[in-house]
Amino acid sequence: MTVHQISVFVENRSGTLVKVLDLFKEAGIQLIASTISDTVEYGIFRIICSEPMKAIRVLEDAGVSSNVSEVFAITLDNTPGTAADAISLLSREGIGISYMYSFLLGGKGILIFRTDDPLKTVRIIKEGGIRTLDDASLLSLV
Repeated sequence: MTVHQISVFVENRSGTLVKVLDLFKEAGIQLIASTISDTVEYGIFRIICSEPMKAIRVLEDAGVSSNVSEVFAITLDNTPGTAADAISLLSREGIGISYMYSFLLGGKGILIFRTDDPLKTVRIIKEGGIRTLDDASLLSLV
């Protein structure tokens, strides 16, 4: 139902993003999805990758500020409106989405998101019959 997401704090200056990408390249870690949100001085580079625990060790060893967290991962048919339907189930129950990103993988739509009420989110996902992913099942789609 959840996958491990790495969050890396990168300064908004040339070379900091490539440092992280080079560390992953050297360690043989495959990026599956990523997004960057920024502020004036730094960005948060959120990453779903092939080996999240190895990735966090590689970053720590290199002195890169990062953390790992669990985020929801759901899989949807690749047809218009399925994301809206899934998020509507959560919204109708008063669950707020803190952030979300999406991508296509293996012919399926994948939504990665964090909510303001994880326990309620688990219940709604189960009751709604929404298909979820964990690290292993996500990797099997790559």
